[in-house]
Amino acid sequence: MEIWPGQAYPLGATFDGSGTNFSLFSEVAERVELCLFDADGTETRVTLPEMDGYVWHCYLPSVQPGQRYGYRVHGPYDPARGLRCNPAKLLLDPYAKAVDGVLDWNPALFSYPPGYPDAAGEASGIETTDSAPHMVKGVVINPYFDWSGEARPRTWYHDTVIYEAHVKGLTARHPDLPDEIRGTYAGLAHPAIVDHLTRLGVTAVELMPVHEFVSDQHLLDAGLTNYWGYNTIGFFAPHHAYSASGALGSQVQEFKSMVKTLHSAGIEVILDVVYNHTAEGNELGPTLSFRGIDNAAYYRLMDDDPRYYRDYTGTGNSLNARSPHALQLLMDSLRYWITDMHVDGFRFDLAATLAREFYDVDRLSSFFDLVQQDPEVSQVKLIAEPWDVGPGGYQVGNFPPRWTEWNGKYRDTVRDFWRGQPATLGEFAARLTGSADLYEQDGRRPVASINFVTAHDGFTLKDLVSYNDKHNEANGEDGRDGTDDNRSWNCGVEGPTHDPEVTALRARQQRNFIATLLLSQGVPMISHGDELGRTQQGNNNAYCQDSPLTWVDWGGADANLIEFTAAVARLRRHHPTFRRRRFFDGRPAARGEGEPLPDIVWMTPSGDVMTRADWDSDFVRSIAVFLNGRGIRGTDERGRPIVDDSFLLLFNAHHEDLEFALPPEEYGAAWNVVIDTSGIDVAAQVHAAQTALTVTARSTVVLQAATGEPAGEPEEPPAAVVPDVPPSAAFGVGNGDR
Repeated sequence: MEIWPGQAYPLGATFDGSGTNFSLFSEVAERVELCLFDADGTETRVTLPEMDGYVWHCYLPSVQPGQRYGYRVHGPYDPARGLRCNPAKLLLDPYAKAVDGVLDWNPALFSYPPGYPDAAGEASGIETTDSAPHMVKGVVINPYFDWSGEARPRTWYHDTVIYEAHVKGLTARHPDLPDEIRGTYAGLAHPAIVDHLTRLGVTAVELMPVHEFVSDQHLLDAGLTNYWGYNTIGFFAPHHAYSASGALGSQVQEFKSMVKTLHSAGIEVILDVVYNHTAEGNELGPTLSFRGIDNAAYYRLMDDDPRYYRDYTGTGNSLNARSPHALQLLMDSLRYWITDMHVDGFRFDLAATLAREFYDVDRLSSFFDLVQQDPEVSQVKLIAEPWDVGPGGYQVGNFPPRWTEWNGKYRDTVRDFWRGQPATLGEFAARLTGSADLYEQDGRRPVASINFVTAHDGFTLKDLVSYNDKHNEANGEDGRDGTDDNRSWNCGVEGPTHDPEVTALRARQQRNFIATLLLSQGVPMISHGDELGRTQQGNNNAYCQDSPLTWVDWGGADANLIEFTAAVARLRRHHPTFRRRRFFDGRPAARGEGEPLPDIVWMTPSGDVMTRADWDSDFVRSIAVFLNGRGIRGTDERGRPIVDDSFLLLFNAHHEDLEFALPPEEYGAAWNVVIDTSGIDVAAQVHAAQTALTVTARSTVVLQAATGEPAGEPEEPPAAVVPDVPPSAAFGVGNGDR
């Protein structure tokens, strides 16, 4: 075999059309062996002949795509000093762009001998059994793909509707998908899935982790698996189990095809990425990759005892974002997914971990600096989950200006409001209007708030209105897992019921949540299957349930709820009133004679403008809000003033029906009811100014000014899911898109 010196960069295995360059960083290595594996598992070792700036490299002109490989790093093994090299352990390339195989959790994967730790907490030696037969391997890929004809949507944040989805969970049970592509990237690109997303007005899918991940040993021993995927081991490789076309590089081509198809439908692809930790866990974890390559460079170790790992994530380790090499890995990964895989953004799991210096999230951390300066990464959608288990915990509102954030305060407030909790009105108003209290002070806009009511981590929407308590028996952890504070309400009965009053209330509450979500300022995020009435039978932490419990049941879909969701999404899409680029001004609070109407006015059910006393009441659970379509600040993409119809939103979270007095004629001479979550027929409902309108208990009514000019020509509505039932009559949705 010819062995050429090759190049230090790019890191990883890079096929250039003729041969493959291999490159690996390790500052502590004394020697590095590249290990090539044939189809039958036969191993050929090649010592990397060159080292430049602690990057070991070679070029093999004979190696082609599909070649499986790994590394063995020779160097010091001294856990007391944070050094854990062990050449007996085959190591996955951190830059591997495809991965083949499944870990079998043989003891050979661990570097410490049986019985560790001993009574003194020390290892008596090093475990030297070869781990290669039990270890996954990297795969050399063909990087070439025909992107011709592809156009990235590049959707503005204020026009964005996000759909959080699991590749397998969304597609595993769809009846229109061929069996061989269910649960795969190809399945997600199938017309049946794409048509459903476009019907809902979705502009971006946020995919739960697709970076190569492994299932935890304790889950496999219990007959379970790491379903969610928050256990990454390969930051460049699309997870092999979601590929219908094989694991020897074909998963890369399939992923790219999925992206191209979604882009052609105007749908962006956002990845939920887990850069805060890896699957190697704490000091008792296996040696799979980073630990054996350069432990101290890639992981945060305890300053006073580097045997142990600093854990801000609850998983055993934290990536060392203070290290230039770990930061390089992270940034290289982000750029790769943007430039080579054409993804449109990232949601960073436990993002606060990446910016931890001491206690608070450091806005001047190296990570934020690099993102800000990078010409590729800085231009895509950047979404933070502003939480970790470090000091300070929840960091919502503390990320830099280019970032948006999962707004957990929005989730909690909207849940509390609709279950009738006291003293929630003021905060509900703040969340409905874009959470200016969190974002406006540092120059961000309403789109900084990623609004959601449910997500993968917690109850589904149907379960949110069906259970007070978690029911996680299937996880086998005696109910210790999952949050106990769900802010849920079962509407009177725990779990399934045939009581018509309870089922009607639950249906109404689901519509309340969807209407509130889609008509709030900011960026709405729908959790997959919520629009179908998906249930996990009260399991609020289904991370280990790769089963029908978590897969979307398309056969049992709630067609009425689908149509309602699509209709409200159309209303949002057609009216810029609901997707403003700037925060409301709200002034003047007290108008002088002849002064124009403010851009927003808050009113009591009696029609009076809200006073401080009204806001401070613990018992007020109902409110009206006027959104002035002629008071939209800013201009459109061509610099023209934005003029829209005005709307009235009537929220009644009270347990009894209430009469709302419509405002004087200056707000609107007449009002059309366009949404009524009670399900009442709104097709012919027109109400004059200063008349009364009864709003059903625990429901929302949206009215559109009948005298305003339309925002634009209406689009053709999507085909009804149930063609023989008029949507306006059945679901309480009128023609507000007109």
